[in-house]
Amino acid sequence: MPMPSPTVLGFSVVSIPLLSAIVGGVLALLLFADYFRRKRAEVATIAEPLELKTADQKHVVKPPPLASRKAHARPHHSHAADKDQNKRHHPLDINTLRGHVDAVTALCFSSDGRNLATTCSDGVVRIFTVDDASNKSFKLLKINLPPGAQPTAIAFLEGASSLVVAAQVLSGSCLYMYGDVILKPAGDSKQQAKVPAPEIKWEHHKIHEMRSVLTLVGVPATYGTGDGSMIVASCSEGTDIKLWHGKSGKELAAVDTNQLKNNMATISPNGRFLAAAAFTADVKVWEILYAKDGSVKEVSKVMQLKGHKSAVTCLCFTPNSENIITASKDGTIRIWNIKGMFNEGLDISVFICLCFRKIYQLINIAILDCD
Repeated sequence: MPMPSPTVLGFSVVSIPLLSAIVGGVLALLLFADYFRRKRAEVATIAEPLELKTADQKHVVKPPPLASRKAHARPHHSHAADKDQNKRHHPLDINTLRGHVDAVTALCFSSDGRNLATTCSDGVVRIFTVDDASNKSFKLLKINLPPGAQPTAIAFLEGASSLVVAAQVLSGSCLYMYGDVILKPAGDSKQQAKVPAPEIKWEHHKIHEMRSVLTLVGVPATYGTGDGSMIVASCSEGTDIKLWHGKSGKELAAVDTNQLKNNMATISPNGRFLAAAAFTADVKVWEILYAKDGSVKEVSKVMQLKGHKSAVTCLCFTPNSENIITASKDGTIRIWNIKGMFNEGLDISVFICLCFRKIYQLINIAILDCD
């Protein structure tokens, strides 16, 4: 006779696992139902604003296409009007020299003011004939520097028949002197195109080691026993300045400013004095002494201009070589009387001190007079 199955609280032991499974399934269904109900509510909440936005967009009245184009149309003007507007940005602007394909690194006028030479980072020297600055076009002579040379400074020699160019190459700074650089009058552009390119008369490499040349200046040595030969001064970004014979390229002398770094150097128009603006507020001046045969015998320091409160960034001599004009970061221009003080053996003092902001016109006149 079979044994009866055991019971717990009236339930069979076999039915308890089955009952647990049923209860668990019901609870799982309830949980899933609640989860899907919440998700459906979230979707409905997101969809409602989108429907409202779409409905609002349907009622937006778009402007007619023609009106929209007119609202964004720009006033019509010719290229000639643009050029006239560019010219009017300064009352003294009369023309623009075009043709450079990179940054212009230096420029200089010939002594007669009829030619302007420029150097460009593309390795080309351009000489413009600017007899009439208001012309629509100018005669142009191009000189291609040796490959890899980046020009940094330029100066005319012998009036305007030759020029010297300072450039930077991988091995350091160098000088190139070109002859016959002035364009002769030609009947048409075809004749001008047949002009042979100027040749290098002399060249020097590593003149200031790896330091580049900041400025070049060339003047005739007419003071004292000078024979009128062109003297060239090259000022490096270091502290050294060198003098060269313009025609032969021979190095004549060298001086050191001992002022951390140079800003520029120049020679007086008569070839007597060499002045340098450097890192400090003082300007050093040397006298160039010539031998009886016209060669440079000695370069001796003769004076030091003191008075600026900050570094001197630019300087020039007046045409009579009797005064020096200096510009400084302290915001002033000073005009120094060097002739009288030097001859009398007195300390150099300021002749006139000018403020940039108050005498803008006078400053321009002084600078133009020194070119």
